[in-house]
Amino acid sequence: MDTDHGRISLSNILGAREILKNYLSPTPLGRYPSLDRLIGAKVFIKHENHNPTGTFKIRGGIHLMHQLKKTGTRGVITYSTGNHGTSVAASARIFDLNAVVVVPENSNPLKVRAIQDAGAELIEYGKDFEEAGKKVEELVAEQGLYFVHPANEARLVNGVATEFLEILERVPDLDTMLIPIGAGSEAAAAITVLKKIRPEVEIIGVQAEASKAAYLSWKEKKILCSSNTTFAGGIATGQAYELPFSLYKNGLEDFILLTEEELYEGIALAAHHTRNLTEGAGSACLRAAVKIRDRLKGKKVAVQMSGGNAFAGELQKAMALTCLESGEVE
Repeated sequence: MDTDHGRISLSNILGAREILKNYLSPTPLGRYPSLDRLIGAKVFIKHENHNPTGTFKIRGGIHLMHQLKKTGTRGVITYSTGNHGTSVAASARIFDLNAVVVVPENSNPLKVRAIQDAGAELIEYGKDFEEAGKKVEELVAEQGLYFVHPANEARLVNGVATEFLEILERVPDLDTMLIPIGAGSEAAAAITVLKKIRPEVEIIGVQAEASKAAYLSWKEKKILCSSNTTFAGGIATGQAYELPFSLYKNGLEDFILLTEEELYEGIALAAHHTRNLTEGAGSACLRAAVKIRDRLKGKKVAVQMSGGNAFAGELQKAMALTCLESGEVE
């Protein structure tokens, strides 16, 4: 077994699965006949929103904290729009580590409360993800904590990647995988697992038009920044990050951008077809699958439902959409 935990590899991912099975159960891979009819494909919904903390990120958090505890680390610090911070906080508590999480001001109140409930020290700073990160740079030196970068941390990616092992065990002949991309850890995880085990699989990234740094970076094949104004916190990043970008710059077949209205439509679609309440990033891939259903026709398609931590205002706006009739969109 590979002992170099500082890199992303299939052997390290298999090792992460052995660790995580002591803390997490595999998440459901849901089938919904109405989605098959709507998209014209065999659709498999990977319910990462059913994980503790309501998001896929807990996989990476537990794996990393397990490794850090063995090295004598006393505490960690990170920045987040919410889900990553909740994962770090909850995972640190499992291993009796202190945690500090910096979030942008006016962040999703549900996620802010979850971070606090997990026992972390919460600091609100800056208008967006990137400004929160600048605050962490100041605090790392002052407090002597381990900095858990939201994207450039291989042990997070190796933990997250275990979800794709679960998918392939259920659907070994998968044709297409849709992945939401913010900082990019999940895209890096998907590419590492799926392309290694089933090279012919098509991996498609999904991002908000209002926060499309990853898309622009993928298109130009170099790390770029862009405006970052989407409401969907899980994909609200204004730049690409080196470690995941090094994998998804050539590992994605395509990239789909969604408007803010389409992201809200995704929440409504998820509620109608799967009876799951999701956040904007969590149902982005479902909305993207509907958007490109002509090219998915007849295929076996896995759609990642990354998180379910929407607050009431987002859900109310999504459910009030009049463009949806019986959960269908044009």
